[in-house]
Amino acid sequence: MSRAVMRDRFGIYLHVPFCSKKCDYCSFATWTDRDHLVEEYLQACKVQIQKAASSISSISSVFIGGGTPNLVPAQLLMDIFDGLPLHPDAEFTVECNPDHVTPDDLEIYVDHGVNRISLGVQSMVPHVLRSLGREHNPDNVHNSVEIIRNAGIKNLNLDLIYGAQGETLKDWDRSLSEVLALQPDHISAYALTVEAGTPLAKAPERHPDDDDQAEKYLLADDRITIGGYSNYEISNWARKSKECRHNLLYWSQGEYLGFGVAAHSHIDLRRFWSVRTPERFIAAIANGESVEAGSERLEAESRELEARQLALRLRDGVPEIYVPDEVQHLMEASHVEGNLKLNLQGRLLANEVAIRLR
Repeated sequence: MSRAVMRDRFGIYLHVPFCSKKCDYCSFATWTDRDHLVEEYLQACKVQIQKAASSISSISSVFIGGGTPNLVPAQLLMDIFDGLPLHPDAEFTVECNPDHVTPDDLEIYVDHGVNRISLGVQSMVPHVLRSLGREHNPDNVHNSVEIIRNAGIKNLNLDLIYGAQGETLKDWDRSLSEVLALQPDHISAYALTVEAGTPLAKAPERHPDDDDQAEKYLLADDRITIGGYSNYEISNWARKSKECRHNLLYWSQGEYLGFGVAAHSHIDLRRFWSVRTPERFIAAIANGESVEAGSERLEAESRELEARQLALRLRDGVPEIYVPDEVQHLMEASHVEGNLKLNLQGRLLANEVAIRLR
């Protein structure tokens, strides 16, 4: 980019592809056998980001995801962002695994402007975690939350997944109860999905049941809403003013740059993404070559339809003129005049509604 990106909202995403174990449902670009590349990879990311910095006027949100970002040295990770033009009110999120949260790391994060942590809880029930292929100790969730709060973080998300094989409604209710008792500022609850090429995909007997997941979604919405949170996106609930601004940028077709392997970007109506392996990424950066692996540019009609389908997931909803009669019963009035949003039943059938929008 030769000119400065000047937008009211502009995001940065950094992908950290290192994990101690790959979960059975995960299709992300992550590795458990590349620890020897951590320092080289983070240095390559720093070179990539610093090179782009001159073309960015202001950053409204940063999200460090993975993988397991808090598995790598905190200082090296934070050094990547030195000198970037962060807006004074920027949201700065780091995803963390409960088994690796330490006071020292949190102190470094906070000293560098991190003000939001997203903690991968998934379940508070040991046998459900095993079913997901997760290895963290649920007791460490409580310890992690205490460390995070003691570090001064006032915006904490706890991430949940429902629908694993063997998870009963009672198990799910237990996870909800324990998470609500921790009083996070934001809760994400996602239905387990089967991604091609994962261990979960290769075991049909472990695939989630639609009716079971619907029942668990209804329970989640009831429990979380009673707990004082508002649903602002189908799978996300937040206390007032604690919505994830970075994700809202994605859902509103905003502009952002992604750094690191397999990271996606969206600039000037063009989407592009990086090479998938750390070795290729490191080599390209070292040789001064592009790390771009592919790109696309949506035609105006496709982009407008996508905008409506994304907006359908949000509480603002979509203008009523785009909603056909056959799905009106799955909608209700939004707080935005002239808009309709999904009602509770509609949220369960969001994909069916989305493909019917005008």
